[in-house]
Amino acid sequence: MYSNKHLARIAGFLYLLVILTGLFAEIFVRQALRVPGDALATAHLIQQSETLYRLGLVADLFNFVCGLPGVLIMYVLFKPVNKYLISLAMFFVLIQTAVIATNLLNQVSPLLFLGNAQYLTAFEPRQLAALAVHSLNLQAQGYGIGLVFFGFYCITVGYLILKSQLVPRILGVLYALAGISYLANTFTMLLSKDFANPLFPYFASISFIGEISLCLWLLVMGVKDTQK
Repeated sequence: MYSNKHLARIAGFLYLLVILTGLFAEIFVRQALRVPGDALATAHLIQQSETLYRLGLVADLFNFVCGLPGVLIMYVLFKPVNKYLISLAMFFVLIQTAVIATNLLNQVSPLLFLGNAQYLTAFEPRQLAALAVHSLNLQAQGYGIGLVFFGFYCITVGYLILKSQLVPRILGVLYALAGISYLANTFTMLLSKDFANPLFPYFASISFIGEISLCLWLLVMGVKDTQK
């Protein structure tokens, strides 16, 4: 039977895998293979780096596989604090996973548009490139929508950390701020013309600090086995 400390370290390890696979898929694949304002160049990059692009898809799927067991452990750890709120947090993260996992179809679409299927000869290369980039745009918006639910998960768990004595309360503040940043980022994107979001780097930094802080604490320190 695992103690809470051991469970927390497992959750921290799984969380670290989630963060690493998420960063790889977003920074080293989606952003690296995209040329702003140039659909043809983006299409050529995807075609030339198809293996890397496919690895990004695999990383996203691996992200979900690692994330859900970690969230289940968080449910076990925080159920004694408030079973209703941690159950609500579970619903938030399950919806987020379903939305973003389904949204991966938009990331698969460019591979179909830029493939060698016979029916694609009905389109000009520029048209296919435009359709591929359009799919990537849909993927970005869908990802942001999914993160709304994850933002509420972070806020809820942050509150539970503040109410508990399992980990330092400052981690609860940082984690709640991460959730607020996710919400602010998505709503800024959705409310801005052409979905432009110049504040993304700032929101992303706050979210990263909150998530990596809790992740590393769980991985290295774990949690108290019992509450006082």
